[in-house]
Amino acid sequence: MESVIERIKKQKFFKFAGGIHPPEQKFLTVDKPIKTITLAKELILPVKQHIGKAGDILVQVGQKVLKGQALTKNDNPMCVPVHAPTSGTITAIKPSTMAHPSGMTDLCIFITPDGFDTWIKRDIVEDFKSLSKADIVDKIAAAGISGMGGAGFPTNIKVNTTPGIKFLIINAAECEPYITSDDLLMRERSAAIFNGLSILNHLLEPENILIGIEDNKPQAIKALKAATNDSKNIHVCVLPTKYPTGGEKQLIQALTGQEVPSGVLPVSLGVIVQNVATVFAISEAIIDDKPLIRRVVTVTGQALKKPQNLWVPLGTPISHLLEQCGFSQNSSEHDITQQRIIMGGPLMGFTLPSLDVPVVKTTNCILAPTVAEISPATKELECIRCGQCAEVCPSSLLPQELQWHAKAKEYDQLEKLNLFDCIDCGACAYVCPSQIPLVQYYRVAKAEIRQNKVQEAQAEKAKIRFEARNIRLEKEKLAREEKHKKAMAARKAATSPEQAKSNNSAVAAALARVKAKKAAQATATDVPVAEEADVKTRAAQAIARAKAKKTAAANAASAEQSVDKTDENIAPEQVSSAAAEKKARTAAAVARAKAKKAAAANAASAEQSVDKTDENIAPEQVSSAAAEKKARTAAAVAKAKAKKAAAANAASAEQSVDKTDENIAAEQVSSAAAEKKARTAAAVAKAKAKKAAAVKASSAEQSVDKTEESIASEQVSSAAAQKKARTAAAVAKAKAKKKIEREESKSAQEELDLVIDTKSVAKTSKQVEISPAELKKQKVAAAVAKAKAKKAATAANQETEAKKVSLSDTDKKAKIAAAISKAKTARAEKNKESE
Repeated sequence: MESVIERIKKQKFFKFAGGIHPPEQKFLTVDKPIKTITLAKELILPVKQHIGKAGDILVQVGQKVLKGQALTKNDNPMCVPVHAPTSGTITAIKPSTMAHPSGMTDLCIFITPDGFDTWIKRDIVEDFKSLSKADIVDKIAAAGISGMGGAGFPTNIKVNTTPGIKFLIINAAECEPYITSDDLLMRERSAAIFNGLSILNHLLEPENILIGIEDNKPQAIKALKAATNDSKNIHVCVLPTKYPTGGEKQLIQALTGQEVPSGVLPVSLGVIVQNVATVFAISEAIIDDKPLIRRVVTVTGQALKKPQNLWVPLGTPISHLLEQCGFSQNSSEHDITQQRIIMGGPLMGFTLPSLDVPVVKTTNCILAPTVAEISPATKELECIRCGQCAEVCPSSLLPQELQWHAKAKEYDQLEKLNLFDCIDCGACAYVCPSQIPLVQYYRVAKAEIRQNKVQEAQAEKAKIRFEARNIRLEKEKLAREEKHKKAMAARKAATSPEQAKSNNSAVAAALARVKAKKAAQATATDVPVAEEADVKTRAAQAIARAKAKKTAAANAASAEQSVDKTDENIAPEQVSSAAAEKKARTAAAVARAKAKKAAAANAASAEQSVDKTDENIAPEQVSSAAAEKKARTAAAVAKAKAKKAAAANAASAEQSVDKTDENIAAEQVSSAAAEKKARTAAAVAKAKAKKAAAVKASSAEQSVDKTEESIASEQVSSAAAQKKARTAAAVAKAKAKKKIEREESKSAQEELDLVIDTKSVAKTSKQVEISPAELKKQKVAAAVAKAKAKKAATAANQETEAKKVSLSDTDKKAKIAAAISKAKTARAEKNKESE
């Protein structure tokens, strides 16, 4: 038995069932070389142009793209990307009419060319063998290559198979009438096709490569043989012209004699079939790094003035192609029912619903026949059961029965009759005398069956999910019941005495925690109350300090009074004993100085403490300005009163001393009436002088008091003004006291002169009338006066020292008194010397 190769070398081929011999009509374009057309104003690229899934869109409207740039992503083996045929701008992404007999729409990318036709960066490979097989398969997939013979199956899946391929069959039959695109491609690009064959030979490692080509393409046969002459496993198989030799199963049977069973793929028989245009596209993708963005399209038909073969960018609208080929503009031009525009050949093609449909990867021919070539569709007649359709069917089917079941939508029967073995060659319809469009019925039936299967698959998945859900719910129900049982058992166990005791202890512990928590919250709320109490305490302390200051001022005043009283008490004692009087006065002066110093220190410390307290606590303590003002006013008034009382006590002391002196003088001059009169006159004069001095002093004190009161009131209003007022009052007070002192010294001098005069008179009278006993008394009186003078001098000295410490006004008065007493002493000594 001859092998397949031996038969091929002897040009012996197998026959397949059926087949027809329609008029070829290839003469219109068979001698027309492939030309390039001008770019259309707008390209329309359907996202899906193959069998499988559409890729995700990678571009957006307004984006500029380059020639060869991928527009969709191939993240799935059954997903083939599409690329930009030229450089331009994405103007729209929207549904548009597809190249399908139903006229359905699908998502399309619209590109407006910029006219520069700028390529993306390419990686040209001189030797494809430098690439691994996986890299080659990936490049084929990335180039977006799918079967260009009409099916549109992803090529990367077909070439990604395990070794063991017996025959790689290249379909170059191109059996459809009118179509010459593959013929011209083989003639002009045989070298590139050979490169593609070499790549596939490298990938699949088939035993033999069979190029099936009909004998009506002599130039293409010659070119292929010339290109593959040196290849031992590549065989150019020239088949007799018969339609549909280009069918996959028919070509396999014709070359190898193997009939592909229904529902079985050829690869299971060790056979892979590729279209010759697909081989050319693989060559461009691997070597030139060009994705599938163009193809050769035969634009033919007698309705065209210039039918020809063209390199057409994918996405070019059919109307643009027809315009390039001189489509006849007659009255029935756009009436599709009268002027049919067919995509594909006259047997397997379909009439376009619109001229805006774009060229896709599976478009090999655009046919614009005249009415004489292909008559418009006519009303079909009843099947006469002639059986011619069955005789020409290359798949050995029963077309008439299929069309009956298709009309009745009996899809189960259609599947039993192997409807999917039909290759839609259209031979049955071509020979049907009743003009029944059989292929159209089969296509619709196939589409509905596929849709039903998809729905059934979805329903099956939903059923599986539903059953799984029921199982899950049942398990959850059982789990809940088990949980309830355990809870019930736990509650029953909790009702036992021991468990109840432990539960009570747990409850008590919980109550204790709650109480502790409440106590913590209450402590947190007491903090503001404590702060408020602290504020009140500080205010009370401030008030206490103000009262202490006031009390210190009062104590200072009382201390001065007590010192004055002590002086008064000491005076009589001094009469009896000069030494004791001197000590007592010295002690009193020291005590008074100490008391004043202590009072001043207390007042200063009180003022400082008050000031500090005022500074520290002012914002809080003296919240009431009126209270502070009242306290300060009261302190100032008390201080003024204390000073006034001290001045009054000093005046009374001086008066008492003066009165004592007067009494002594009166005793000394008791015997003489003249002396009495003189003394009386002197006393009157002295009383008047003192009265005047007292009036002046009181007026000065009142002015000082008024000044202090005004100062105190001003202190309340302003601290700075208060200081100024105090300074001014002190200056005024000092001036007034100086004035008083000057007047007192003047009056004392006058009094002294008066006393001298009086004593001189008394001396004269004594020389005449006084007895020795009286003289003795006078000596005693003189001694007493002398002691008083010394005492006064001592007191003056002490007061001078006290003045240095306290700088009080009382010291000044004491100094004046000391001066007076000193003058009296000097006068008494003179009297003694004279006696």
